[in-house]
Amino acid sequence: MKTIEMINARARKPEWSMAEPVNFCMEEGEHIAIVGRNGAGKSMFVAMLTGRHPAFPDMVKYSFEEPYNNLKHITFRDTYGGDNDRTYFLQQRWNQMEIDEETPTVGSKLEEAYQLAGEDTPVRRALQKHIYELFHLEPLLDKYIILLSSGELRKYKLASSLFTAPKVLIMENPFIGLDATTRDQLKELMAMLTKEQGLQIILVLAKSDEIPDFITHIVEVKEMRVMPKVNSEQWIMDRYDYQIHTENKGLQGNHNYQLSTINYQLNEVIRFNHVSIRYGERTILKDLDWTVKRGEHWSLSGENGSGKSTLLSLVCADNPQSYACDISLFGHKRGSGESIWDIKRHIGYVSPEMHRSYKQNIPAIQIVASGLKDTIGLYVRPNEAEKEQCRKWLEKLGIGQLANRNFMEMSSGEQRLVLLARAFVKEPDLMILDEPLHGLDLENRKMVKQLVDDYCKNPDVTLIFVTHYQEELPSCIDHALYLERH
Repeated sequence: MKTIEMINARARKPEWSMAEPVNFCMEEGEHIAIVGRNGAGKSMFVAMLTGRHPAFPDMVKYSFEEPYNNLKHITFRDTYGGDNDRTYFLQQRWNQMEIDEETPTVGSKLEEAYQLAGEDTPVRRALQKHIYELFHLEPLLDKYIILLSSGELRKYKLASSLFTAPKVLIMENPFIGLDATTRDQLKELMAMLTKEQGLQIILVLAKSDEIPDFITHIVEVKEMRVMPKVNSEQWIMDRYDYQIHTENKGLQGNHNYQLSTINYQLNEVIRFNHVSIRYGERTILKDLDWTVKRGEHWSLSGENGSGKSTLLSLVCADNPQSYACDISLFGHKRGSGESIWDIKRHIGYVSPEMHRSYKQNIPAIQIVASGLKDTIGLYVRPNEAEKEQCRKWLEKLGIGQLANRNFMEMSSGEQRLVLLARAFVKEPDLMILDEPLHGLDLENRKMVKQLVDDYCKNPDVTLIFVTHYQEELPSCIDHALYLERH
């Protein structure tokens, strides 16, 4: 029995079209992974499957009568939260004192989702309890939704969708932003749901090396073409036998980067002396001592909610609590007269939170140019020399052809490469890369890692690299800080 079927689906408008008509079917009992390069058309294909694509009305046949209730679609991105600046501001945990007491908690919103999903039965309550236990949601139930870390919010969103007991669950990049333990838990939960609940799952993955064992078939999207469905075991075997050659356009030529001039004192870039951060009853950082010297390359890791984002907010001068802590940046103690912009002009930065901030549908070259001014939007028109610098870094990241394409018209992976160009464009002394490879396919991950290694050959470059994947760390890493969750 076919759960989903599309036959010769073609858009009515060329600008929304796949290169060829799409034929696809999902048989009962199958679980499918959709894979492909950044910008290949994976999200467009999912929009077709879910009936959300504006040019594909009524081209999908389902085996169930009510697609709205039986087909659930979740997109997990680096971005999180609402669509307005106020929500984004409140999400920053260092501004917790300004939250209204009526703001919903995790527990209240999950219970609301549970009640809306169907009749309250012992079987459904047992499933709810199992989800809470598996994802360690109990400690979060009293926490405000807007204060969840990106990894914690993914657990919440998944739990909300699973309460509806859908027939088919489509998830885009479900593992992005999750630590290793939580990724394993998510795979375990999905496998359990396929066996015990009869749920069919479609995963859309940028990391094609992260396909769970329960996946039965692979559909690859190449250059706006949906390839025929193939057996997953054979596809994975063929994939690993294939030697991938990455065309590292950005790694050729002269790499004498001109770092910004800075008056280093004591050869220290960062010094934390017994730094503690608390919000209400929750301790985020406890008595942290940390010194980063010029030219060191640090990995920063820890479970979701362990305080990595809070730590980086202190380094980037975004957290007002830094003035109450014993923190020195570039040899200057916080509060000794330097401005936020004095600090930021020496830092290149990319993060999931930054990705969320960019909602302007402006050309990529303007996004990159905003890195020269340390702004989220570009308020000063770049001169020709600055435009050339922006183009140089877009080329280094292999996306020079995207310079004039609007940001919101790109895939999530293409957007991430643009934001990486923004971080590198002023060739900063301190590079902070928070989950920089999220949403990138294998070839682009290899390219970016090599570019980071190349940039860090300059003995004055200092690096902080955040990732939940050990294999994503560049080879230049020589120090490590692991944060424990309190």
